[in-house]
Amino acid sequence: MEQKRIRRRRKRRLKKKWKVIFTSFLILFLAVGAYLYSIYAEAKSTVNDKIHKQVSSIDHEQTQKKIKNEKPLNILLMGVDEREGDSGRSDALMVLSVDPAHNRSQLISIPRDTRATLVGGNSSHSGTRDKINHAYAYGGADMSINTVENLLDIDLDYYVKMNMEGVTEMVDAVGGVTVNNEIDWYDEGYYKKGYHYEKGPIQLDGDQALGYVRMRHEDPKGDVGRNERQRKVIKAIIDKGSSIKSVSRMSDMLDVLGDNMATNMDFDTMKDMLLNYRSAKENLTTYQMTGKNERIDGIFYYQVPDEEIQKVHDKIKAYNS
Repeated sequence: MEQKRIRRRRKRRLKKKWKVIFTSFLILFLAVGAYLYSIYAEAKSTVNDKIHKQVSSIDHEQTQKKIKNEKPLNILLMGVDEREGDSGRSDALMVLSVDPAHNRSQLISIPRDTRATLVGGNSSHSGTRDKINHAYAYGGADMSINTVENLLDIDLDYYVKMNMEGVTEMVDAVGGVTVNNEIDWYDEGYYKKGYHYEKGPIQLDGDQALGYVRMRHEDPKGDVGRNERQRKVIKAIIDKGSSIKSVSRMSDMLDVLGDNMATNMDFDTMKDMLLNYRSAKENLTTYQMTGKNERIDGIFYYQVPDEEIQKVHDKIKAYNS
């Protein structure tokens, strides 16, 4: 009889124990679910209400068809030096080609001083030959898109514009980034004066990252080296920001994006790309357009030969086939 009572007490305790465990897991699941839903709702609101900016230079219906059929895409990435009271210039121009069928993507950098014919944007400067980064100053995203399309003879499906001042905030929002630095130098500029950028893997906070991507004169490669560093920081931000460890920082990241980013992608488009194009991230290659420095009428330009432009055109078309 006593043993039966003991067994019953043990069963009650075990039942109570599992009930507590189950209840704890249920509460944790509901809390995580509520948090993720709040992030989802906040992300949708931020993208659609603050970030989404359509442009007349891109056929939105055509791009939607491409997304639906999981076709290759060309996306113009613009890092813009845009400050209060200034229309800004594109400090970085890159064409990202995404090919989901072959799980590959490529990122091609266009030097900011590249001499090109400016096109569109309802600007009086349309049709003139100038530095390609002036296209944004004269005609905004529309002129930049039209000018890159004209230079490379390609179609762009989307654009993403990021204010370079937002790089500082984004790097801090993801908790800093690590890059492999190829040259040793001390920053003599405004952002992190006196900071030593040692050769090898270095950890950067926001101010250090901005100084890292903006340095030009200490780099023997000039604009080419600068573009390489910009690509490294962008990739580091994407890798760190897409990590599951960064979920708790998502709200801060969304705040930074809402204040510093513009794109013709709406939230549903971004969601479709995340689901259907993410495998293309597995094999990313990079390329830098090459040319030579040249002075024309007393102005410094980066002159890219026709053969190089054709080579880049062919590279992008290969990812679009």
